[in-house]
Amino acid sequence: MALKNPRPPFDPELEAVLVVLADQIPPTLTAEMIPDIRRTATAEVTDEVIEAAGLTRRDLTIPGYLGDEITVSVIARQDHQGLGPGIYHTHGGGMIAGDRFSGLSQALPWVVEHDAVLVTVDYRLAPEHPDPYPVEDCYAGLLWTAEHARELGMDPDRLIIAGQSAGGGLAAGTALMARDRQGPALAGQVLIYPMLDDRDQTVSSAQFDAVGVWDRGSNVMGWTALLGERRGTEEVSVYAAPARATDLTGLPPAFIDCGSAEVFRDEDVAYATALWHAGVQAELHIWPGGFHSFDLTAPHTALAHAMTAARNAWVGRTLGS
Repeated sequence: MALKNPRPPFDPELEAVLVVLADQIPPTLTAEMIPDIRRTATAEVTDEVIEAAGLTRRDLTIPGYLGDEITVSVIARQDHQGLGPGIYHTHGGGMIAGDRFSGLSQALPWVVEHDAVLVTVDYRLAPEHPDPYPVEDCYAGLLWTAEHARELGMDPDRLIIAGQSAGGGLAAGTALMARDRQGPALAGQVLIYPMLDDRDQTVSSAQFDAVGVWDRGSNVMGWTALLGERRGTEEVSVYAAPARATDLTGLPPAFIDCGSAEVFRDEDVAYATALWHAGVQAELHIWPGGFHSFDLTAPHTALAHAMTAARNAWVGRTLGS
């Protein structure tokens, strides 16, 4: 008897990792788990990691949405001089967890290799701060970064935005907002397995239900925390759920990657296709058998090495160094 929703298999090397992860992370996260998720999260990038990479960090308080205070960290090489490329980072965490250091290990090598200056933002989280707080905080941080680019040591003409998972969706939403509000010009957007669509209607959503990492139930929980009763209705902004955007013209070039064995696959492919239809350059990679965020949880694997190399190469070409 055929499965109702047959799914692509996990990469064998990654499937072995999933067996270990299953004892630590349940496939489906619920709203009741949010306090524990936040409490038990461990710092992905510590001061020791930053210092060992030859980098410096300073924390600043800046105006967020409605003028409320939010925190950003500025990270640069210890020997940084002049104006280098700029990176604005929006972290992942399903809209409900994480901080400005979450997933930052993906971007720190760009700072080291290209002598870039990175700003990473602590946007406020749902459900305590539902839409539009997260994306508006991210946009406020981008505005601040662009306005202070030269004093931060950034070349304002070489500023990209990058984020993973929820942060990838927020990066896409922030890029849309910057276009529509005639805000900062971005040289590129790095959308790492981005969370783009609240409607729960894709085939990949149905295929990865109670299996893998960040499954269908977790995704519905995250979107519900962000949007409440508006989730899945016509009352959702394109800045909150960029998959809903019907006009993608004038956006910066994009890099999009995702695993074939995860919820976000179909919406990410659709977004890349929509960018091409709008005349925007995009590079898309779908990694066979990859589960959500496998490059962070299984960085030793062959597929993670390939994923990271492709992403880093695009960033290098885009930053022009």
